[in-house]
Amino acid sequence: MPELKLETERLILALPQLDQAQQAPQFLEHNCAHFSPWAPPVSEGFYTEDYWAAQIAAMHEAFETGSAVRLWLWRKDNPSSLIGTVGFSQVFRGPFCSCMLGYQLDHRFEDKGIMREALQAAIRYMFAEQKLHRIGANYRPENVRSGNLLTKLGFSIEGFAKDYLFIDGAWRDHVLTSITNDIFRPEWLAGSPQTTDKPAYSNRAVYKQKF
Repeated sequence: MPELKLETERLILALPQLDQAQQAPQFLEHNCAHFSPWAPPVSEGFYTEDYWAAQIAAMHEAFETGSAVRLWLWRKDNPSSLIGTVGFSQVFRGPFCSCMLGYQLDHRFEDKGIMREALQAAIRYMFAEQKLHRIGANYRPENVRSGNLLTKLGFSIEGFAKDYLFIDGAWRDHVLTSITNDIFRPEWLAGSPQTTDKPAYSNRAVYKQKF
């Protein structure tokens, strides 16, 4: 199975492995009320280990095909307890060369700079190794915390979408933002990262970054 691991001063972000599937239900159940105002309705079996084992297998396939990069987040001082997720989906190559960002963090670890630290590392990876030009991220106007985080990371507001997603029992408006890659090179448009002069990732990769 593919492996990807990013390290920061306090955190580990990694493509989850099958033997970690049992961590997801506990993490999600513990944060159910915290996440529900910002997340779409969940699927049947969402809080079971079997569901997440299947999801991890799908994450590996998406990573290998280059269509998504979905990482789980742990503290280095407690690497067996999942505290968050960072996902880059809808990865397009060619002249679009972009993706969409989503993230979530255990409510116990907010206001500690953890998600900012995690996203700095993950965005750097997507730009430098996946060789993308643009990362989009959308949030509900009521989610001031998320909006402030994206601003600190350098995302710019591009627009406003009415009734954008069905969340928390109704169609919800969203603020549309993005960040672009200042070091993008036109030759990266040729196709997948593997076709460029520097491999975007391997089946086993570790990136250590300090902030």
